[in-house]
Amino acid sequence: MTRFSNLLAVTLWAAILAGCGGKGPEAGHGGSSSAPVVKGIQVETVKAVAVPDLMEVVGTVKARTSAVVSARIPGTVTVLKVREGDRVRKGQLLARLDAQETGATGAAAVAGSDEAQRALDEAQARKRLADVTFDRYQRLYKEQAVTRQEFDTKQTEQEVAAQGVARAQARYRQAREGARAASRMADYATIVAPISGVVTVKQVDLGSTVFPAQPLMTIDSEGSYQLELALPESLATRANVQTPVQVTLDALKVTLSARIAEIVPSADPQSRTFIAKVPLDRKGVTSGMFGRASISLGSTASGILLPEHAVVERGALTSVWVVDQSNIARMRLVKSGKSVGGKVEILSGLSDGERVVVSGAEKVSEGAKVE
Repeated sequence: MTRFSNLLAVTLWAAILAGCGGKGPEAGHGGSSSAPVVKGIQVETVKAVAVPDLMEVVGTVKARTSAVVSARIPGTVTVLKVREGDRVRKGQLLARLDAQETGATGAAAVAGSDEAQRALDEAQARKRLADVTFDRYQRLYKEQAVTRQEFDTKQTEQEVAAQGVARAQARYRQAREGARAASRMADYATIVAPISGVVTVKQVDLGSTVFPAQPLMTIDSEGSYQLELALPESLATRANVQTPVQVTLDALKVTLSARIAEIVPSADPQSRTFIAKVPLDRKGVTSGMFGRASISLGSTASGILLPEHAVVERGALTSVWVVDQSNIARMRLVKSGKSVGGKVEILSGLSDGERVVVSGAEKVSEGAKVE
């Protein structure tokens, strides 16, 4: 297997040299006056530096304050005032439901409350009459004008009337609460914005039938956004609040410096990832944008970092242009590692102090003299 790998590498290397314009032995004479000269090439001396320990994760931009507006009663959407992208104010009318069943229930509750009020009035009237009658019979009994049995009868009637008032009061309170609840249910037919912001999701249309707890739309508060990152378990144990990150938003073509503000302590049971929240202070940021974040976890041992455009990728091979003391460029196969802030870590193939083409690599050919 090793002999086959070596043979494959040699074959590919020969193909690369042929594709780069080399002519065998003639291209190998570093001091040959016939070597082509390439100008406008930037060369730098390789120097080992401390390589930052960075991990790149991806996430989605979301509003820091968001409200999902849901139906509280069943009904049909008869009025719909907003579309996705509309800005709304807190308390603004969003939609209205035609809740016939709820309306009928409310009317019945109000009627029941009125009936209970009348029953209470009648019970109180009977109680007043029983009180007056009892007082009169009490005086007559003291004067021995009525019998003990007649007095006891009027006393019992007074007690029964008092109990009737108590029952009527309880029924009235219950009916009144039912009417109030029905009134609140009727109010639920009018749907208003709980916060000021932008309607980012609309899940119903005019004429849609909705049910309690069904989401109708989502409103995001403007001007305050965060990037929610999915951290694998291995990274979540190393990252902390205030850990610095470099956030790249492809839609805006910008890279921002930020810090982790919060790490949700519980993991998603399916993906086994933790959510890290990174506040974004940038004009033009909106919900749903894709973002990449490089999280700094300190530094590893020293290594070699080259600009990404200095590294040449050809198929499965990675190479750089090494410039010798005579300014002759030679292609060198290298092994690359992770990307670090626009640079690539070189794990093997280069030594400290060697000179490498870092700009204009696309113009260089094997054996060319660079200036």
